[in-house]
Amino acid sequence: MRILQALPALYSGGVERGTVEFAADLARHGHESFVVSSGGPLADRLEEQGSTHIQMPIHRKSPASFGQVRPMRNLISELQPDIIHVRSRMPAWIVRLAWKGLPAHQRPAIISTFHGMYSVNPYSAIMAKSDHVIAVSNCVRNYVTRNFQVPDNKLTVIQRGVDVDYFQQRELGETWLQALLAQFPHLEHKRILMMPGRISRWKGQLQFLEAMAEITREAPNCHGIIVGGAEPGKERFMGELEQHRAKLGLTDKVTFLGQRDDMAELYLFSDLVCHMSTKPEPFGRTVTEALSSGTPVAAFNRGGAAETLQACFKDGLVTPDDTREFAQVALRLLNGTEPAIEIPSRFRLQAQTESTLEVYRKVLSEAPPLS
Repeated sequence: MRILQALPALYSGGVERGTVEFAADLARHGHESFVVSSGGPLADRLEEQGSTHIQMPIHRKSPASFGQVRPMRNLISELQPDIIHVRSRMPAWIVRLAWKGLPAHQRPAIISTFHGMYSVNPYSAIMAKSDHVIAVSNCVRNYVTRNFQVPDNKLTVIQRGVDVDYFQQRELGETWLQALLAQFPHLEHKRILMMPGRISRWKGQLQFLEAMAEITREAPNCHGIIVGGAEPGKERFMGELEQHRAKLGLTDKVTFLGQRDDMAELYLFSDLVCHMSTKPEPFGRTVTEALSSGTPVAAFNRGGAAETLQACFKDGLVTPDDTREFAQVALRLLNGTEPAIEIPSRFRLQAQTESTLEVYRKVLSEAPPLS
């Protein structure tokens, strides 16, 4: 099959990394894999792994982006893909309008993935107008069914797969470790609790600081690291986090590492990974990645992250928003025996690829005969 994926950009988010990994798996299976986006650091990796990247500014949530409809139509005419897989709303609008301008016999099938619980409005509704909809978790499926009226026969849950072997087979290199400790020498000989995720109020960094205040009172050798960058517009919240850290007396107990591209090593370096989103997360990719590395995870029992923990590591589940209970669970996990982690096949990249290809084949088999 010839498959074109469309998403805003190729930076370091979960959707972007998942798209690149899925594209690489498509190429390994002999499919022709193309990705259109506005570009980003992951574009080189995408091409190194056998896919073709087409750069097009389809990322801005602005009427100006509709200027890309004609270039997208030309691209579709040139590539003649069997499937276009849209992964975000503005790219979905551009693809849909380009598609409508094509002759009927040149229109490929369109698949959309709800990577989140989008606001309920006409702009978001474009994601429900594809030939088939994929939801990344059961909580997202329920949300889509309730708010966008997608029929069951047009909706499939496919968990975001992780290349488990990539994380399981890695070792913490001495060169990497020494470089990290040269930059952050105070982390040496500490029990590390990592909070990954971009700096955003709903990601739960404030709650992490509250939990760390409890944890370090009982276990002074623990140190928290917050890994993730502050996107434009979030600088004020970053300042709020720094002030709250000082107020709680955690200036020497919690370190902001900023945006990193070495998450696989940081999972191995950490003794515990924390997930504390204040609202249901659609999937929670960092949970699966950390568990694949053998590092235990503590997370609030809601949303897609909870679905992963319920299947892979129930010991890490915590009552939502209870930071005191979170601290106690974290201490128990830190002081416990080797965690009993099991990654079912549905959370693995191979299963995601096979299930997605099955959706593609189903849609193509149901397509009306070309006229």
